[in-house]
Amino acid sequence: MIITGRVQGVGFRWHAAEQAGRLGVAGWARNRVDGTVQVVAEGERAALEALAAWAAQGPARARVDRCETTWSPESGDLTTFRITG
Repeated sequence: MIITGRVQGVGFRWHAAEQAGRLGVAGWARNRVDGTVQVVAEGERAALEALAAWAAQGPARARVDRCETTWSPESGDLTTFRITG
């Protein structure tokens, strides 16, 4: 997912990690230099859809203008959810 809007400096990555933990999703979230947040996640389809729905709203202090979600096959390399960059 690439999330656009006021998504840096509002705890977006921390809240994404919290949501991922609740949903049993592995992956990572990072700030990008263009001001967006990128989330890569693996897990059950329903859990990933729930995470994408959450990301489209974001935490209370965020303003999400767009959440672009791209689906691809699971790599199987991710075992936890972490915050990077």
